[in-house]
Amino acid sequence: MSKSPEEEHPRKAFGWAARDSSGVLSPFKFSRRATGEEDVTFKVLYCGICHSDLHSIKNEWGLSTYPLLPGHEVVGVVTEVGSKVTKFKVGDKVGVGCMVGACHSCDHCKNDLENYCPKSIQTYNSTYHDGTRTYGGYSDFMIANERYIVRMPENMPLDGGAPLLCAGITVYSPMKYYGLCSPGMHLGVVGLGGLGHVAVKFAKAFGMKVTVISTSPAKKQEALERLGADDFLVSRDQGQIQTAIGTMDGIIDTVSAEHPLLPLMVLLKTNGKLVMVGAPNRPLDLPVFPLLMGRKMVGGSLIGGLKETQEMIDFAGKHSITADIELIPIDYLNTAMERLVKADVKYRFVIDIGNTLTPA
Repeated sequence: MSKSPEEEHPRKAFGWAARDSSGVLSPFKFSRRATGEEDVTFKVLYCGICHSDLHSIKNEWGLSTYPLLPGHEVVGVVTEVGSKVTKFKVGDKVGVGCMVGACHSCDHCKNDLENYCPKSIQTYNSTYHDGTRTYGGYSDFMIANERYIVRMPENMPLDGGAPLLCAGITVYSPMKYYGLCSPGMHLGVVGLGGLGHVAVKFAKAFGMKVTVISTSPAKKQEALERLGADDFLVSRDQGQIQTAIGTMDGIIDTVSAEHPLLPLMVLLKTNGKLVMVGAPNRPLDLPVFPLLMGRKMVGGSLIGGLKETQEMIDFAGKHSITADIELIPIDYLNTAMERLVKADVKYRFVIDIGNTLTPA
């Protein structure tokens, strides 16, 4: 007979979890493993809410196992380290992103691309090496192998820094890999949400010209005046699209809703790159003719490896980049999820775990 979540491991833990596909979150007692030789244990202070958390608690991808405790934008302070840990000490500010394990032997892992390892272990709703379920950051503390721990910059506010562990690396990695990070280049950013607003900040820090592409004219002032974008296009306005044809070196598409790609592809210069980081739940039409005529590329990217995640967070610290957040108490969690469905947040909810999570 399998053990209950509260009995699996020796250390008692507490958080908020969903019990079924209704997605309703409520207090949840469970357990975590003892600190191993290569493990880092830290008290969770803040945890961002990613849109994938919402998909997961409602089982919208058909992959959820309950009880499900989300959270993969997790930051806090180290309370214990294993005997073989060399990179961290008690008191360090650290974080955990989307992964807590991989095989460490495949070509992906050997090249610091653990995110593409076929045996990667997600921070929650996954199965760890010991056969037990992983639980995320909507909880009082976490334990992870030091390989999956990110050092947070001393100058970075932890609440605003937490979403970078998912949203930040999701846009930073493709900008670097596809060469869309050179001063003077022109980058389009599709969608001004949790991912898009961070992409604008990174692109401006790289010294690029940035155009935000959105279906919502109401976001123009926000994009230009507060986030520092250079231009703003309404994607449904054919006149605006016509004036910008062939002007962009690359486009980062952060939109997860179904949307046409043709208006984006015509904006690219010859050899331009359209990079998808959003995840629409239905296939998108891919017009081939514009690709042929301009030797253009459509690519994709999924978060980043741990080495690159640390590089990203260090770059963000150097350039004072954080996510724009709304800090919430844990008991506001279900309301926040309802608002997230409506995209009613600028631009990332972050849970104040340290001050508001108390055992029931």
